[in-house]
Amino acid sequence: MSYEEAKKRYESLGVNVEAAMETLKTVPVSLHCWQGDDVRGFDTDPSKPLTGGIQTTGNYLGRARTPEELMADIDKVLSLIPGKPKMNLHASYAIFEKGEWADRNKLEPKHFKKWVEFCKARGLGCDFNPTFFSHPKCDPLTLSSPNEETRKFWIEHGKACIRISNYLAEELGDICTMNIWTGDGFKDVPADRMGPRMRYRESIDEILSEPYDFAKAKPCVESKVFGIGVEAYTVGSAEFTLSYAAMNREKCIPLMDNGHYHPTEVVSDKIPALLSFFPEIALHVTRPIRWDSDHVVLFDDETKEIAKEIVRCGGLEGRVHIALDYFDASINRVSAWVTGYRNLQKALLSAMLTPAQELKQLQDEGRFTELMVRQEELKTLPFGDIWDEYCRRCGKPADGEWFAQIMDYEKKVLVNRQ
Repeated sequence: MSYEEAKKRYESLGVNVEAAMETLKTVPVSLHCWQGDDVRGFDTDPSKPLTGGIQTTGNYLGRARTPEELMADIDKVLSLIPGKPKMNLHASYAIFEKGEWADRNKLEPKHFKKWVEFCKARGLGCDFNPTFFSHPKCDPLTLSSPNEETRKFWIEHGKACIRISNYLAEELGDICTMNIWTGDGFKDVPADRMGPRMRYRESIDEILSEPYDFAKAKPCVESKVFGIGVEAYTVGSAEFTLSYAAMNREKCIPLMDNGHYHPTEVVSDKIPALLSFFPEIALHVTRPIRWDSDHVVLFDDETKEIAKEIVRCGGLEGRVHIALDYFDASINRVSAWVTGYRNLQKALLSAMLTPAQELKQLQDEGRFTELMVRQEELKTLPFGDIWDEYCRRCGKPADGEWFAQIMDYEKKVLVNRQ
């Protein structure tokens, strides 16, 4: 079926296909830098293992080892994805001049100047994340540590990241969400659950006392159920982070990662719940398999439902800040990046091609039989033709046209990194 024929099918349902594609071109989605180098970063010894509940599996050829290699890989990704990408950096991706180094509590905006230059040259905004893991100062706790010296170090790191986030927002002229997440917790049953949470709360209070423009830099607090090595207790639980964000709405927003909940929970249902109370929320979109395993995002049911709720709840009008978060070292890393990004774009476009008002009316009128039938019939509409046309209008390859470029890049570039 051609695009024009597919367009007519959707328009017969009252869907404005042209408007959907034009809108999607303007929706920012953050591309996470850490997929390209297995979350190694540039500020610590790359031969040492990741810590803090972070783990990457696989040893596929071509991991980026330097800022230059990582940026080259990102450029390849950008050439293959439609829409409006922006960057997402961790503090551990600071770039130092030769002979220079700064510990995480001493990071400055200048250590991200090359990233600003990279983003400016490509018209990208940039989000940011403090890195509270894979560092000798994790004892293993960070912001919740009973050791005052440890806690002070990480508070200083958080404040430094506030300054860097404000710098990124001002330099790039775009909102920078700054996500506070730690792997703080215990492997076995703790004797004190409240103490660490009170210290964590006080630490975040101190971090957010650093001056910043909340219209430009938006700190987020992110929860988690558990992590490797902290299976019994996580300080930053869902109840903790949501309560903190609710009590501090004038200076931070909640962030939900759809891998950070119990297996039977779905973030798609949580989006409208949170938007009933919060003006803004942030998302890290990933694919959990039984736990927060950060698999490459697929065009699967939950990704589609997340996209539907973003669209239906007015999230595209600046209320939902969207970022990807996954890392797979068992397959071509560039292909993983492209696959996940394109799948989230597909989910958003599919959601925008849904006759939401008609379906809502059926629900409100209690016509549930017809609602089920209509929802099922939508699944077989010729979405692929609309998607391919959207890619072409963005100047990017359609499905079936880009993978050969990845394999060519692997043969010419990635294989030489062994």
